[in-house]
Amino acid sequence: MSNSFPHELSVGDVYFSPFLPAIFIAFIATLVTTVILNKLKLSRFFFAPEYVFVSLMVLYLVLIDTYWITF
Repeated sequence: MSNSFPHELSVGDVYFSPFLPAIFIAFIATLVTTVILNKLKLSRFFFAPEYVFVSLMVLYLVLIDTYWITF
């Protein structure tokens, strides 16, 4: 019984968790979102922008993990 989905990503002889690229993609998507919010001057309505950044990253990470990485 083998699973068709890999449990690790291999680069050479080093194995990475599939969660690592998901974190990277979520970080990039959060950066793009915050730049757009800053350009549109919508970030001034947030009380604590740092918490908004973290919450957006967690939201993107959950969405990527749900729809992109399937086991």
